[in-house]
Amino acid sequence: MIHLKQEHIGQINKHAEEDYPHECCGIVFGRLGEDQSKVVSELLPISNSREEQARHNRFLITSEDIMRSELYARKHKLDVLGFYHSHPDHPARPSAFDLEHAWPTYSYLIVAVAGGRAGELTSWELNSDRSAFHSETINRED
Repeated sequence: MIHLKQEHIGQINKHAEEDYPHECCGIVFGRLGEDQSKVVSELLPISNSREEQARHNRFLITSEDIMRSELYARKHKLDVLGFYHSHPDHPARPSAFDLEHAWPTYSYLIVAVAGGRAGELTSWELNSDRSAFHSETINRED
């Protein structure tokens, strides 16, 4: 389970709408609970580094962005819980490309954006054998 405040959902939706018709992306920070639930405390919007002609259906977070995020998390005693991205004019379901590039234990939040308006938000975790994603419950908090 991942716990998200309405303010975080609003930030993801806003980023997705601003970057439409391209995919947006960002990093999710927070704490991993003893019960393995994830409590989100911060989001870091990242500029999609994918080449221009592929940004409508692909995103890229550079290794430099990942390293800076890990350093930020360590400095602020947080965990990198996962990543978010948008699917412009497609459902909020992981693609085959998402499956190929994901890592187990992280949450992958996906927001569908239809015609520039953010819609369904889902969360996914990759199975430890990397065979498929399974849906992760989002606990929406005030």
